[in-house]
Amino acid sequence: MEKLVCIVIDDEPIGREVIETFVRDIPFLRLSASFGDPVEALSYLQDNRVDIVFSDIQMPKINGMELLRSLLHPPLVIFITAHRDFALDSFEAGVTDYLIKPVRFDRFLKAVNRAKDRISSQEAIPLQPSIDKIFVKSEGKLIKILLSEILYVESQGDYLKIVISSAAYMTQLTLKSMDEILNQPNFFRVQRSFILNLEAIRSINASTVELINGKSISIALNKKEELFALLGIK
Repeated sequence: MEKLVCIVIDDEPIGREVIETFVRDIPFLRLSASFGDPVEALSYLQDNRVDIVFSDIQMPKINGMELLRSLLHPPLVIFITAHRDFALDSFEAGVTDYLIKPVRFDRFLKAVNRAKDRISSQEAIPLQPSIDKIFVKSEGKLIKILLSEILYVESQGDYLKIVISSAAYMTQLTLKSMDEILNQPNFFRVQRSFILNLEAIRSINASTVELINGKSISIALNKKEELFALLGIK
């Protein structure tokens, strides 16, 4: 197994540093980022692969439970907190473990090994067949959208705008989760805020694509070569 990618979230610098040290002392973990601001951590989680999150619960702006519940496909979460009050809610929300500060290294390692075992068992499960439709909650209703109808998906803050030829829907999903759903050859994340259907491209002008509905979307510099390869452009 390759190293498990981890992030640490804690608004208290000392608590954050302790967990960072623990992570670095475990050979199969790799610390990719550490955050004192949970909102910055949420943004990072939407755009980056993370296997395990070590997070405090009581933090400003958004607490650990709210952060966990805001993710459609959250990584494994290990809460590390000075408070016992949230333990039941945490386990009901599916967290891997719940550690009380101050955390001993042996107890931390036990939690990490539990997470490692979960990830190993998940990797052994065969991939599910590709889906051809999704249901999204928009304006109080569940809307069925055929993936083939999607022209593009745009991130707008805490919401996603899903555009089809005849309508557009706003829903509370992350672009990262939508990227996983649209993991099919005809969809491509052309820049930080947009996923587009390659079949919906009408033309390309320099570093901009124009879709069949007239929408123009800029191509990120580091995505242009890959996009052209997918389209067979030399």
